[in-house]
Amino acid sequence: MRLMISFASLLLSVILLQLSSGGVGPLDAVSGLTVGFSRAEVGMLGSAHFLGFFIGCWWAPRLMGSVGHSRGFSVFTAMGAIGLLAHMLWINPYAWAVMRIATGLCIAGCYTVIEAWLNAKITNDTRGRVMGGYRIVDMGASLGAQLLIGVLEPAQYVSYNILAILCCAAILPLAMTRNAQPETPAAPRLKPELAWSMSPLAVGGVIVAALSSASFRMVGPVYGQEVGLQLDQIAFFLASFVLGGALAQLPLGWLADKYDRRWVLIWLSAAAVLSSGITIAASDAGTLGVMLTAGFFGFTTFPIFSVSAAHANDFATSEQRVELSAALMFWYALGAIASPYVSSKLITAFGPGALFAFVAAGHLGLIVFGLARMRARPTVEDRTPYLYSPRTSFTVGRLMGRFRDRK
Repeated sequence: MRLMISFASLLLSVILLQLSSGGVGPLDAVSGLTVGFSRAEVGMLGSAHFLGFFIGCWWAPRLMGSVGHSRGFSVFTAMGAIGLLAHMLWINPYAWAVMRIATGLCIAGCYTVIEAWLNAKITNDTRGRVMGGYRIVDMGASLGAQLLIGVLEPAQYVSYNILAILCCAAILPLAMTRNAQPETPAAPRLKPELAWSMSPLAVGGVIVAALSSASFRMVGPVYGQEVGLQLDQIAFFLASFVLGGALAQLPLGWLADKYDRRWVLIWLSAAAVLSSGITIAASDAGTLGVMLTAGFFGFTTFPIFSVSAAHANDFATSEQRVELSAALMFWYALGAIASPYVSSKLITAFGPGALFAFVAAGHLGLIVFGLARMRARPTVEDRTPYLYSPRTSFTVGRLMGRFRDRK
């Protein structure tokens, strides 16, 4: 308990950041529809967020190296707060897209600082407990953020003001901590080709994971409104997805450690195709049916990033793990930038079920690619442990690398 209290300021900042950044995606979706944005324009907002996230992942380590952890954190939270507060001052989809780039920059930059700070303070003896607490806090706050949409009124200044207050409040725990600011680590070199050289299947897996998660979380509220859900029901619809993903970590981790991870990815994708089809079929099955299918969808799609990352790390040396983590995040960000806009265009053209048809098509492609890769080469026998891998920054690999080396 004393150990977790010593990291309380960092973990409290994580909670506040997740509530702010996790709440703005669904709020923007329903607010955009309320003020007359098209579905494609709503999808563009989600894509803009991940564009900002990508830029922030690259820029944050360099800014942190120039000004330090605390000042870097303040810069990024200020960007996020400005992006939130400006929404109701200028109601225009392209202006909102620029604001969402700012919120994406905020979340990537702040997580880079927090994870660098955590990595500098923990030891091998405390790493497991701290990282366990970090993952629980991150996932729990993400779940809570989805529920905010049920209480925040769409297209109202007060709603964005509440999220901006949460974003600003995240500065306070770090600004008031008495712990000394750690030395700034070197920025990881971004080598996207490293991930492809280690495992093309892992690259395909993280792109499909981005296609599934980014589409659902950014465009899911549009789907919810199309099938007749109310705002509070949309909140539980999104939360069911996150909860399903959280519940999947333990059983899927056991399977990924026991069996060939390529088969685990293939069968997960087959289950994702099934869950997508069931979700489409259950769109008129009542509120409970829609919630249950969202949970099943999260259960089958959420772990794919972590299984893919574990498979890629099976082929990496200890010295390559940080750069490999950054490379995988690069490919994830590319998939996440494109997928909300594409899925929103498909919904406009073919109806709400097209969101899950799009996801199912991506997983069918991963199945075919996985079977082809199994013919190309054997897997390794000496595998790294499965870990739930947060998709937070290019530097998260520093936190996870020591765990990967345990056999």
